[in-house]
Amino acid sequence: MTSLCLGLAGVVWASLPLQDFTLAWQHSIEKVRWEEDYHVTQAGLLLVEARVKGSGAGMEIPDDAQLRDGTWHYHRDLPPLQPLHAGRTPEAGDYQVCTTDWCQPLSYWLGPPSERIAAVDFWSCESPPLDSRRTALP
Repeated sequence: MTSLCLGLAGVVWASLPLQDFTLAWQHSIEKVRWEEDYHVTQAGLLLVEARVKGSGAGMEIPDDAQLRDGTWHYHRDLPPLQPLHAGRTPEAGDYQVCTTDWCQPLSYWLGPPSERIAAVDFWSCESPPLDSRRTALP
């Protein structure tokens, strides 16, 4: 079964049995929430849709975005991401992984962001045989 792996440089820190998820975070300066919906495939993570509540420093809203209920919705045609690389520092706050049923910060599985390891990768992987603590969903 294909799962969502979290880690860095190909080292799996946690594996989540998800086929679809939302990656969410708050912009560290503008304090605006960003959300990106992904579908997990064997080829990688497919970006389905993205949403943002407003613009600001380094946060340009694409020209084709549509405003619905106070949130800009847009789609980018990207090849599957394998991996999706993201910075993760204490100053910027933590990402959330969400499904239709729950949202949890990455710290739920990985511990808090640290300056020593200031990044995380997301990629599709075959479900490795990991202990239940590392694969537990909320």
